[in-house]
Amino acid sequence: MRARSVRRSKSFHELASPFVRFPQRKTLYWRLNVNTVTCVSGVNMIEDLSRYHQPVGTLLTGLSADWKQYRLDEEQLKFFRENGYLKGVRIFRDEQVEVLRGELDQLMNPEHPGRHLFHEYHSNESTDPNRVVFHALGAWRVLPGFHDLLWNPAFLVPASQLLGGPVRFWHDQLFCKPARHGGVVAWHQDYSYWTRTTPLAHLTCWIGLDDSTRENGCLNYIPGSHKWPDLPKPILTGEMDDILDDLPEELREKFQPVAVELKKGESSFHHARTMHGSHANNTPSPRRATVINVFRDGVMSNADEPLLTGVPVIPRGNKMGGQFFPLLFDPQ
Repeated sequence: MRARSVRRSKSFHELASPFVRFPQRKTLYWRLNVNTVTCVSGVNMIEDLSRYHQPVGTLLTGLSADWKQYRLDEEQLKFFRENGYLKGVRIFRDEQVEVLRGELDQLMNPEHPGRHLFHEYHSNESTDPNRVVFHALGAWRVLPGFHDLLWNPAFLVPASQLLGGPVRFWHDQLFCKPARHGGVVAWHQDYSYWTRTTPLAHLTCWIGLDDSTRENGCLNYIPGSHKWPDLPKPILTGEMDDILDDLPEELREKFQPVAVELKKGESSFHHARTMHGSHANNTPSPRRATVINVFRDGVMSNADEPLLTGVPVIPRGNKMGGQFFPLLFDPQ
């Protein structure tokens, strides 16, 4: 069947690479150039990359075969156990960050032909009419850089150490706060949104695509809050301090935020109960980040409904797995 090209508006940006050749396929499946999408029978051919549980692009080329260099030391592991977070772990080189920034520019276009593959897509999730927070789940299904970052050993090795076992994928996120009017992400515990999976054996890796500072809305943590009980889930991009109304007095006394400033390409890891949030961005530059959420292999579904939009039901009590929740790394 002959492919034909369909012109798109100039708001559609060029891929970092003009084409991607997927593994175990003899033919070029799709190709994007600036303003052009290759189609078959008039239908955009954006393949769902969740079908591939290994890297498909070039983001991770040139990495050392010695994965021991990515291991956390005992002091870092002790800090995480005591505080519920760990900052400053380098995940990407500058050139890798640039690839992801280029892909992010494309994905923030609401007319991107892969938008239907996202589990959630919010051009602006902020409840403040004067603020903007771009938030989306599912970028790994759409473009090769955000797909391949899941298999980065600089992430997988520390994640396995912190989880204490094999690393299985839960979901990714994009959080972008534009210059001068980027909104807040309210104080919250991740697991309050994730009780549809059990037991709690979850971990988040937050990776900056820009330098993150106090001024542009870096992450803030409450040290030791991973030892707190489960708390009510607030509106994620609502009022920053809403959850304080639900804290008992003894926890309010322990509510001592620590700002975590990071360079682009650096990450922070945190426990799923660790209280965290981020303030507004009033600076002249954006604050962009990608997030990888994982759990230890063996976590089960705790719901008889789709765990993410567009994903088949995994019945309650069944182990998480399949196309959308791949095993990323087994240290054994």
